[in-house]
Amino acid sequence: MTVTGDLRKMQTELAEPVIYHLPVGDDRIAMNELIGKPVTLAYTGEIHCIACGRKTNKSFNQGYCFPCMRSLAECDTCIVKPELCHFHEGTCRDEQWGLSHCMQDHIVYLANSSGVKVGITRQSQIPTRWMDQGATQALPIYRAKNRYMSGLMEMVLKNHVADKTDWRKMLKGVSPAVDLEQRRAALLAECAEEIAQLKSTHGDDAFVPINDAAALDIQYPVTEYPAKVASLNFDKNPTVSAQLMGIKGQYLIFDNGVINMRKFAGYGVSLTSA
Repeated sequence: MTVTGDLRKMQTELAEPVIYHLPVGDDRIAMNELIGKPVTLAYTGEIHCIACGRKTNKSFNQGYCFPCMRSLAECDTCIVKPELCHFHEGTCRDEQWGLSHCMQDHIVYLANSSGVKVGITRQSQIPTRWMDQGATQALPIYRAKNRYMSGLMEMVLKNHVADKTDWRKMLKGVSPAVDLEQRRAALLAECAEEIAQLKSTHGDDAFVPINDAAALDIQYPVTEYPAKVASLNFDKNPTVSAQLMGIKGQYLIFDNGVINMRKFAGYGVSLTSA
């Protein structure tokens, strides 16, 4: 089998284990079926912006050309730091995009990927966001009325718990299970005064606790985790050719290294497998 086209991030389906498909051009490759087999990914040397399609010499923000990175709302700084949202100031790069993506309910959650962390995502991105991060457990803890409010809550909580995934640790194996319900209770008790201040400033309806959710357990299709994580990169080595050992988050795990497929969205590749 050989297919050629531009990459997009892997699509996921919650199952035991997670089901992965890799878009390559117009094809969707069932990646779970390739685990245990030799796979070759050869970079063609061309990159196309995932937004406008123009050819670009360099990719920004996981797939955008420089003009799109500078102009699109989805590439603004507030996407990474939602507490910097400026929609209410009337300066959003794209008001309609902001209304459909940011001015919607967001979920503040705890996840266990390389350890317990706090994060935020749109309601519609659950559980996709958790699978993309390689989380093995996840628990929603608050509903915020928009992305900005969820960012403010995350700012409070991350003073007491991590807000980033250690991707190397995540790819070395399964993190020990954590009682996320218990961790939620302890965390919210620690932050009670700060959360009360947020509600006093923005209103009780801006932050609604989710008390009845149960933690979700997620399994990934991995036959063997690497003892040492070596990162593979199309910009440094245009051909990745090895046995596929598994998939976790947006990473393909080979017997000679790992590669983040989301990072190379828009790259032209030829995928070959026996």
